[in-house]
Amino acid sequence: MTTAKDIMHSGAQWIPAHETLDRAAQMMRDHNVGSLPIADENERLCGIITDRDIVVGCVAEGHDPSRVTCGDMAKGTPRWVESDADVDTVLEEMQGHQIRRLPVIENKRLVGMISEADLAQHLSDEQIKAFVSSVYAGS
Repeated sequence: MTTAKDIMHSGAQWIPAHETLDRAAQMMRDHNVGSLPIADENERLCGIITDRDIVVGCVAEGHDPSRVTCGDMAKGTPRWVESDADVDTVLEEMQGHQIRRLPVIENKRLVGMISEADLAQHLSDEQIKAFVSSVYAGS
C-alpha cells in the first residue's frame, strides 16, 4: 500500500504564525516552494500561506507584507493527513476540499507536504485525471 509518506516531499518547513509575510516570501524563495504551513505557538498547524495569498491578499490590497503576519492570513480549518494514510485518503482529502497542497503529519509534527507535482510522479494517469477534474472544476 502506497502511503502519504511514500509520495510526500520531505523536509517541509513551518512558519510561525507571528512571522510576517515578507519573511514567509523569503522562506518560500529559499526553499523553492509556493506555500508554507503556519504553526501556532504550540507548533500545531493553524493554516497554510501561499505565494498567491501574499500577492492577492496583502500586496494587491495595499497592505505592507512586513507588517501583516502569517497568522493574520490564516483562514478556515487547515487540512492534513497522517503519514500512514493511504493514497485514496490523500486524494479524498485534496479532492473533497479542492486543495492543491496537503501537509503530512507524524506524531503531531510536520514531516512533509504533498503537492500536485508529487501526485503527478506517483499516481496513475486515471488518478491524476480525476484529481485535476475535481480540484480545478470550481476554479
